[in-house]
Amino acid sequence: MLIKAVLFFLLFMGVMSMFGKWKFPGQKRLEKARCPRCERLRIGKGPCPCKTVKKG
Repeated sequence: MLIKAVLFFLLFMGVMSMFGKWKFPGQKRLEKARCPRCERLRIGKGPCPCKTVKKG
């Protein structure tokens, strides 16, 4: 019984790893939305916060 549980677990992990390698629609667009400097997601059309200098 224990061997069967281990085999099912390994099979499940193999199937999950195959799903992880798939490319989903919109993934390239999300990669383009990241700032190349700090890797944050940019929201909107303005500059990334890492590029703006705070006055103070």
